[in-house]
Amino acid sequence: MNGLDWTVLIAYFGVMTAIGVWSHKRVDTVSDFFTAGGRMPWWLSGISHHMSGYSAVLFTAYAGIAYTYGVTSYVTFALPIAIGILLGAKLFAPRLNRLRSRLHMASPLEYLKDRYNVPTQQALAWSGILLKIVDVGAKWAAIATLLSVFTGITLTQGILITGGITAVYCTIGGLWADALTELGQFLIQLLAGVAMLVVTLNKISDLGGLSKALDSPKLHGHEHGFAGPYVTVFFIAYLFIKLFEYNGGMWNQAQRYMATGSAKEATRSALLSAGLWFVWPVILFIPMWLSPLLVTAEKPDGSDTYGLMAEQLLPHGLLGLVVVGFFSHTMAMCSSDANAIAAVFTRDVAPVLSRAARAWNTRTGLIAGRVTTVAFLGLSMAVATQVDSPTFKDIITVVIKWVAGLMGPIAIPFILGLMRPFRRSGPTAALGSWGAGLLAFFLVNYHLDFSQRTDVALEYQVAAPMAVSLVLYILIGLVKPENTPERDRIIETLNTEDDGTAATVPTQVGSGGA
Repeated sequence: MNGLDWTVLIAYFGVMTAIGVWSHKRVDTVSDFFTAGGRMPWWLSGISHHMSGYSAVLFTAYAGIAYTYGVTSYVTFALPIAIGILLGAKLFAPRLNRLRSRLHMASPLEYLKDRYNVPTQQALAWSGILLKIVDVGAKWAAIATLLSVFTGITLTQGILITGGITAVYCTIGGLWADALTELGQFLIQLLAGVAMLVVTLNKISDLGGLSKALDSPKLHGHEHGFAGPYVTVFFIAYLFIKLFEYNGGMWNQAQRYMATGSAKEATRSALLSAGLWFVWPVILFIPMWLSPLLVTAEKPDGSDTYGLMAEQLLPHGLLGLVVVGFFSHTMAMCSSDANAIAAVFTRDVAPVLSRAARAWNTRTGLIAGRVTTVAFLGLSMAVATQVDSPTFKDIITVVIKWVAGLMGPIAIPFILGLMRPFRRSGPTAALGSWGAGLLAFFLVNYHLDFSQRTDVALEYQVAAPMAVSLVLYILIGLVKPENTPERDRIIETLNTEDDGTAATVPTQVGSGGA
């Protein structure tokens, strides 16, 4: 990078900070800070929902998968997310919106204390917060890895730069700042992604054209949708995981639906996000699929290939724009996670821990939310410095194994608890499925009997915790129904359409109810 590239990068940071300062004027209450007061347009919510699902992991870990396996990277990453969000547009998005519009809640988990009980709410909250600290730490490490390729700065320095800038704008402006910066980041990434695609295709034409390139031995097998450890079972498991995760299971996407004005607008937001997920990743992945023809990876996992391509193919100025694109995705995801975690801690955890927190006024609640945001970002940045340690192994291990494996037990009681067919499942089902899912994750990844340890295939490492949690959540609800009139009233509130008719739901699991 030269002076022109640095100018582009510094200008980007300046604009993001300015948006945060401007958004500060729109934040007067806790609801404004965490759910934009329900005033966010559906199209802004949809773009924000889409952008908050990316990070620099796409340009590192998944670039490595694309370098090694080709089309598999899209089939096992973007496609399951797109399908999951599309399915959730009618199933989950409207119900999540009604948490704010009808139950007047500012945190996705606030309803759990009434839907189940306080211990269930706290178990899901604490485990989700700890998982997100590790998850966001992996994202900081990914962007710092890319930054080191271009600038030579250390991993720690890169983490401090990106985390510090993100802390400024998302702490000042809350969800409004997140969404508006994500809109700007989307436009920047649109320019950067198209530029990279055009430059790559132009380079391939110099080598004999796309048809000749596709026949190259270096791309042998790259056309297959499933390859290596990413097989059909993995795809199915990942689809179920992303169905829950990207429809609010890890809370930040739930906030985007809660922020819209109505359930109908939340559905439109989800449909826009799903459409972008079907199309936009293809544009980003094509250069990665062709990368074996243009660069040779220096890292064994190929995670440095996209950075090497950008450095070798792009002119200065445009290179800076692509680097800004890397930051765009990571800062979008991490800032949205920070806001979601702050909402959960401030609204759900702190009132249980402290009697004083239950009496916070508007000003004190806002201060607590901002302090929590900074604290979460600081902890995740500390974890980022350890992401390549033996405990976490590497970025892709954290993202796929840890996050995908642990997300299910946390998300299932939260998401399915919104729906009428699962009203029989109460606190016992929620806590039992959560605990068993976490135990399943430990057993398939870190066996109790290490003397006889055998490797478990990746697809089962990812799928087992969610499968265990899902089955137990349903079975315990059937064997020990715990629905009460109060719990049923909450569910009916979330499942009634705006015109008063019953919301469309799948066939009920069992019978019963008050």
